[in-house]
Amino acid sequence: MKRQISVGQSLALLAVLGLGSSFATVPAAAEEPKTPQVKWDKCPDDVVAEAAPTELRCATVSVPLDYAAPEGEQIDLTVSRLTAADPDKRRGVLMLNPGGPGGSGLALSALLVAQGLPSSVTDRYDLIGMDTRGIGHSTPVSCGFTPASPYYSNIPPYAVDDAAVTAQAKVAEQAAEQCADNDRDGRLRHLTTANTARDLDRIRAALGEEKTNYLGYSYGTALGAAYASMFPERSDRIVLDSNIGDTHLDRDGMRRYALGMEQTLPDFAKWAARRHDSYGLGRTPQEVRASYLTIAGRLDKAPVAGIDGSLFRLLTFGHLFKQTQYPQLAQTWQAMLEGDEAAARSLRAAQEEPADGALSPADNALTVFLAVTCNDAEWPEDVDTYRKDVAEDRERYPLYGAATANITPCAFWPHAPAEAPVKVDTEGPRNVLLLQNQRDASTPHLGGKMLREKFGDRARLVSVDDSGHGVYVLGRNSCALNTTTRYLVEGEMPKKDVFCRAD
Repeated sequence: MKRQISVGQSLALLAVLGLGSSFATVPAAAEEPKTPQVKWDKCPDDVVAEAAPTELRCATVSVPLDYAAPEGEQIDLTVSRLTAADPDKRRGVLMLNPGGPGGSGLALSALLVAQGLPSSVTDRYDLIGMDTRGIGHSTPVSCGFTPASPYYSNIPPYAVDDAAVTAQAKVAEQAAEQCADNDRDGRLRHLTTANTARDLDRIRAALGEEKTNYLGYSYGTALGAAYASMFPERSDRIVLDSNIGDTHLDRDGMRRYALGMEQTLPDFAKWAARRHDSYGLGRTPQEVRASYLTIAGRLDKAPVAGIDGSLFRLLTFGHLFKQTQYPQLAQTWQAMLEGDEAAARSLRAAQEEPADGALSPADNALTVFLAVTCNDAEWPEDVDTYRKDVAEDRERYPLYGAATANITPCAFWPHAPAEAPVKVDTEGPRNVLLLQNQRDASTPHLGGKMLREKFGDRARLVSVDDSGHGVYVLGRNSCALNTTTRYLVEGEMPKKDVFCRAD
């Protein structure tokens, strides 16, 4: 199904928010574990292939669709396990989440191992990956989005003027209506961060564990912060990497993406300026930035083979996640600067469609992202609010502000939040280690500072002089790697916040 444009769909963020019922109180935690209640078996074929050569085992855990009616309809969650390599050193489970919301995490343990996860960690923990509610091999949900759908990205398109906001409002409203029409089982309204945190506690109990350790990236930090706040007595060592700033992604959080791009593009601009003779994007970082604005402005007026200014900006945003993607980004800029139609067509080239009846991964990811972000918190419903904010952020954050402030389907979502967003609990154990690069397009450093302040003395913040999305194992900083490994292995929480210099 996928085409290159769907890079925006998976950027759903590889980085957030209505329901008919209401909860007066948070349901109690799962019962204390006695014996494990899961049966481990072979993982689905696609997970086996993705994890290879690492061998994982998978199992299914049933949880209530609606925790206000725990004896009602049950849904399945698929979990994976990479067993601790040294049984004599084993200290429990380490639950993993890759972010999204909407990202599949069944093979995340294998990815981390391939990226160099220290053996001192894999010796001591069963690594538990999962497809959280609504995703992939768990009971999935779908809005029925296709490659031809006008709604193709969790980040709205860049709005060059007020008319573009009005046009996007029609797309957003249509997407919300499509989700409602496809929600025949009434499951979408139960996809929330709070319910997913409750699911984690059910999984913990099913695994026979009194407590759980946790490592979450990007939106996974919101989920981990919610779990540590809702079940502080169940949380052991919690690592939250690349924080969005709270227990949910709301409108302010999405608008911070524009801040992240402003802070991160200079790293690419420096890289490209040193390679001017190869890519011709500018001899100084300032000239490279000017090239970005020039290319985007040209494409706004005259798209090249279907690549317009909005998609160009989205592709740039996504390629700032990792410095290893800089060469490909430079190629894209060079092609667009030269008006290379063949290169533009290859960017949009369609890939193989899934078999008839198969759930599209992009549709599934878009659907879960929308359901969770729209259900978690209130979003403005007045289109004029978005017009005003787009105009403001276009000036404040010229690289991308007119995209991230633009209107989303949450403005038209058919359900109101069933409960208030989870409030960060400052009364639990001091067991939350926060990791944050200083320059990160989707989770700017401000997110780590915000969550550090909310957790108070429960948390310590590790700030890294680096660029990109992801710090522990996925990054390249030795200080951050060592600090986090010491915490996971020895339980050594820094006495104060840590600043890690660039390697």
